[in-house]
Parts: sequence; structure tokens; C-alpha cells
Amino acid sequence: MDNPSTPIITTRQGTLLGITDGDVQVWRAIPYAAPPVGALRWRSPQPVASWDGVRPASAFSASSWQSSDYCQQLGGGDPGRFSEDCLYLNVWSPVQRKKPLPVMVWLHGGGFTIGAGGLPPYDGKALAQREAVVVTLNYRLGHLGFFAHPALEGEEERVVHNFALLDQIAALEWVRDNIAAFGGDVNNITLFGESAGARSVLSLLASPLAKGLFHKAIVQSGYTLADTPREQALEKGKALAAHFGLDNTSAEQLRAIPAEDFWPLTAPLNVAPTPIVGDCVLPEPMLEVFFAARQHPVPIMIGSNSDEASVMAVFGIDLAGQIQKLRKERRLGLGLIKLLYRGVKGDEALGRQVCRDMAFTTLGFVVMQAQQRVGEPCWRYWFDYVAEAEHDTYANGAWHGNEVPYVFDTLTLAEPARQYVNDNDLAFSAQVADYWVNFARSASRGCSTLEGPTRWPACHHRRDVLLRIGLNKHAGFKLENRFMRARLALFKRVMKHHVSLD
Repeated sequence: MDNPSTPIITTRQGTLLGITDGDVQVWRAIPYAAPPVGALRWRSPQPVASWDGVRPASAFSASSWQSSDYCQQLGGGDPGRFSEDCLYLNVWSPVQRKKPLPVMVWLHGGGFTIGAGGLPPYDGKALAQREAVVVTLNYRLGHLGFFAHPALEGEEERVVHNFALLDQIAALEWVRDNIAAFGGDVNNITLFGESAGARSVLSLLASPLAKGLFHKAIVQSGYTLADTPREQALEKGKALAAHFGLDNTSAEQLRAIPAEDFWPLTAPLNVAPTPIVGDCVLPEPMLEVFFAARQHPVPIMIGSNSDEASVMAVFGIDLAGQIQKLRKERRLGLGLIKLLYRGVKGDEALGRQVCRDMAFTTLGFVVMQAQQRVGEPCWRYWFDYVAEAEHDTYANGAWHGNEVPYVFDTLTLAEPARQYVNDNDLAFSAQVADYWVNFARSASRGCSTLEGPTRWPACHHRRDVLLRIGLNKHAGFKLENRFMRARLALFKRVMKHHVSLD
């Protein structure tokens, strides 16, 4: 399977010409579904039309409509130009491919409102150099990706509201049908994502439509917010139509609203950072699927960061206020929490840790137990490394999203990290990326450990072990048994009633 230096690949839809970047080949802006424009807005993704000749694949496509400033501040970089015509993916593969390689398909985060597959932190070159085929993709964001309105009911044979998740499924179907031409092993596909991308991975693990499209999954900083009920989404859709002066509207009138008019909308008209439950993609809530251990039975890696509460301000959550609310309304509950967080001083610090664990850390515990019930391995981690020059800036640990450039080994490409990283940071990043590729290569029901600086055992049967990636912001790896077990067991019991944006 040695590949010539000219990166020409023939897919089922046509021939592509990529570029060669050293020892890696890259193909950008490969269409995986028809442009979802005009009459195809708010419809299931449709097949790509074939093309004649050789299609250039050297530049990234347009991103879905979003706030450029917001994406540059929080989403990983400049998303470039915008268009509703955004359903494209990118592939990185080593020039030399002796055998079919593990495939890693990345779903970017951004609260389902910002982000793109072509952002600098998601550059797949370093992972491809570890002998993996890497795929990143764009999917519909905001109201273009998640929408319900009575005027759209009955247009398809099935009920569809999660158009973004259907885009991701269409991309996985493209991977299944085409990735072998790029050197990928069609029988070894890992789906991985962070934040809203991790929530997407969890949703696809719970979706009947995604069964069999991937063989293992990595969930980075997934969150426990409840899915949006279909009835609530329909009411929100009607309110949005009324905002545009369309009280008794038709589907055609809704589709005539300019795409760029949706993303600036603010609460209560904005899109929640969760999918909609009650359509063909998510017939039942994702959390309920995991509580009942009905997820697709594949190996999973799951973890979160030591200062996930850094993202709470984006959602308008007052960390100290959450503790003050408990003090007024649930004094017994606050007493129990203080016992579980002994030594944490002050309402802000306590609120920071409680909100972090309820919204993020507990999910790893829930998924681990669900995996044990179906007999599949689960590798858990806790990311707590901070670049050496930034310990004062990140006083409470690794922020939400900070692990991403370590996973991709792209610290020299990601802002602001590229301005201050040193050789020690880069060495640690390389070790983290090795673990992720080792999971993609080796994880299976018969695999009990991942090789690395510390041999990382899976949580089989009753074993509850977690790998600390970074120790109090410094380099290091350490296994910990029953990590936060008492806290997480409590929050698992109450999370369905207390984890919300209210």
C-alpha cells in the first residue's frame, strides 16, 4: 500500500487531488453530503452528486454560520468564511501506508454554535504521523443544525430535528464507504470529540441510526445537561418565527430567512447546547440510555478536566450563587456537600468544584458503570496539566478545552498556547497524543490495558480506576482507584433533577 507522492484518491463520488505536507498527505473540503441550502435546509442530508475530472482538495471549506469573534476567543481559532453550504470533511493520512490504519473521526466542540473541522488545534498531521488516518468535519450549527417548527412537520417520513447529528452520521457513512482508499481500516473507526463534540459522540452512542458506524469512542468533557424536549423545541421554533414576523408561517417562508440572521440571536431564542430528544435520531434522552446501559456496545474512553467550571461563566452561571442558593433552600444538602469537599474554603471555590463535578466529572462515572453492565471496557481519565508558563493564569487547573491541543499534539499551532509552550510542554503533549492513538489502534473488548508512560487499565467488571493525566498542573501520570467515588455516586443520584442552566 505504498502511496505515490502525488495525493490523488478516487472516492465513490469522484477523484480528489490533495497536498503533501512532509510525510503526511491531506485532502480538504471533501463533500460528504449535498449542500443543505434552499429546499434542503432543515432536511436530512442528501447524497453528494458525483463529479467528473479531478477535484482540487487543498483548501478548507466554508464553516457553518456563527460568530467569528466568539470562535476566535473560545472556539479554537478563526473559522474563516461562512456558508450554509458547509458539509465537508478533511482527511490526513501518512504518505507510507503498509497496512490499513486505525481511523479517528473528530467532532469539534463549541456549544453547537461555533467551531469548524479546519481550526488549527484540530490539524491531524501529528496523529497521522503516528500511523492513523484522521478525519475532521463541519456540521450544521445553531438553528440550522437543531430546529423544530410545526410548519416543517410531515415533510419527511420520519421526524427530524437533530440535523447536525444526521450530518455527523452522514460523514460516518462517507467514512465507511471511502476511507479504505485513504489507507484507513474500515473495521477500526474511532469517533472522538470534545464538549459539544463529546455530547455528539454520546448522542450517537445512544442513537439507533448510528449503530455499526464506529467501533470505539472517546468522550472529552461531555456534560450532563438534559436534552431539549421536542415539545419545548417546537415552542421555541414558533417563538423564533414570531421574532421574524412569521406568526402563521409556511416552511417556504421559514427557509427564506437569511442564514446569517440566526446566529446573532440571544436567549431565549438561541440554541441550547444540547440536542433535541424525540426525533428519529434521539428517540429517548441520551442520559436515560446510559442509565439503562442501552448504549451501543463499543469500547469507550471518557474524561474531563480539573477546571471545567471555567466554562460556566459562558452559560451565565454564578458559581458562588449556587452555594448560596443551597444555603437558603437545602441546608442539609449543603452540609453533605461540605463533608464531601472537606477543606475547600469559600462559596466560589466550593461552587466551582461542585458545578464541575455535577456537570462534567459525574458523566465519566455514569458511562463507566454502563460499560461494565454491557461487558465493554472503559478507560477513564482526569486531565490536570497546565503549560509551565501559565500556572498563574490557570490558577484552578486545566480549563474546559485545554486538553485538545495535547490530544492532537498541536500546541505549536493553537492560540494562545503557541506563544508560550516550551519543550517540557511539547514532550507531555506527545505522550497524551500517543495514548489517544493507542486507544484507536488497540482498544477492544479483549484489550485490558493501554501502553504509555503508565500502563492504563480499563475499568472491567467492578474495577474503578482512573488515569490522572497531569498532577496538580505538572507533568506526570498516576492511576487512582475509586476517584471521587462518594461525590460522584451522590451526584449520579441527583443530576437528573439538579443539572440545568436555570
